[in-house]
Amino acid sequence: MIVLKATQEKVLAALQSVAGIVERRHTLPILANVLIRKTGAQLQLTTSDLEIQIRTQAELDGDSGNFSTTVGARKLIDILRTMPSDQTVTLESSQNKLILKGGKSRFTLQTLPAEDFPLVQEAPSFGPEFSVPQKTLKDLLHQVSFSMAVHDIRYYLNGILFVAEGKQLSLVATDGHRLAFASATLENEVPRQEVILPRKTVLELQRLLSDKEGAIALQFASNQAKFAFDGMEFVTKLVEGKFPDYNRVIPKNHQNHIVLGRLPLLAMLQRTAILTSDKFKGVRIHLEPGVLRVISSNSEQEEATDELEVDYSGDRIEIGFNVTYLMDVLGNMDQEMVRIDLADANSSALITIPEQTTFKYVVMPMRI
Repeated sequence: MIVLKATQEKVLAALQSVAGIVERRHTLPILANVLIRKTGAQLQLTTSDLEIQIRTQAELDGDSGNFSTTVGARKLIDILRTMPSDQTVTLESSQNKLILKGGKSRFTLQTLPAEDFPLVQEAPSFGPEFSVPQKTLKDLLHQVSFSMAVHDIRYYLNGILFVAEGKQLSLVATDGHRLAFASATLENEVPRQEVILPRKTVLELQRLLSDKEGAIALQFASNQAKFAFDGMEFVTKLVEGKFPDYNRVIPKNHQNHIVLGRLPLLAMLQRTAILTSDKFKGVRIHLEPGVLRVISSNSEQEEATDELEVDYSGDRIEIGFNVTYLMDVLGNMDQEMVRIDLADANSSALITIPEQTTFKYVVMPMRI
């Protein structure tokens, strides 16, 4: 049976859309495979790592009929990548093997039975479905994902909090030293729902989401989230645990604030960061009327000083920060101007976009 017949470009795109979660080495060898299921003329590709499952419907010709098997996903992709994009490739089933043909090339691949493939058990009931444009969700993830913790023992920090309530979807990420918040407006009202998406899910969604205006449908259950977009269905386990109360972390009444160009500030921080020590990425910021000064030094007694003329008439403040946390947020924004609110040397700084309430970034000070 010819399972599929299409150009290399189409077959590779369909496989790559589901193969991001596939681990090359897994305790269950079948999880390195993609499940190929043919029902009539419909072809479905599914991958899983037991935590996340991605399924796509692919329009790839071939014989009609019912057929299912699993085959090594990465191997199939590696072979396809070596072929010209406009070459027609076929995948045929033959005695528990799959034969991939393209031009004069022929590859015989070992398969494992489809019935052994461990599909993720979907939650019995999901909350109400709501949708946002793909570009909106992609932008929200981009605005907060760099603040996620990596391998923190407080496992609920290794992901992003999604809060849907009324007509607002908010995403929050924190690693305990900084916090990023971004929100967007929903078309329809939804009851309050709160879930924590794991880090791997976030990275995979960022890879798959496009800048197209097409919508992505979201549904949350107590232990799962489901996303549907572009003919794909994405089901993931959630992180259990209580996310910190982010509203208490975001400063409300800092009396000193400054609005300045994002790129000049980023360039100044990048220059002074060169002379911070590798382990200790601290810079001192001196703010006084008319001037913002950044100072860094390292264990070799080298020092850098840089300053900007600014429109500021508040208190004199000297405060230390991990320079990486400041460069991360400025590098992930694309606005021309940023606003920084400060109280004193011991209070967190709040970085926002002037005249906009949809993005907030909090960074804790550092003793230097």
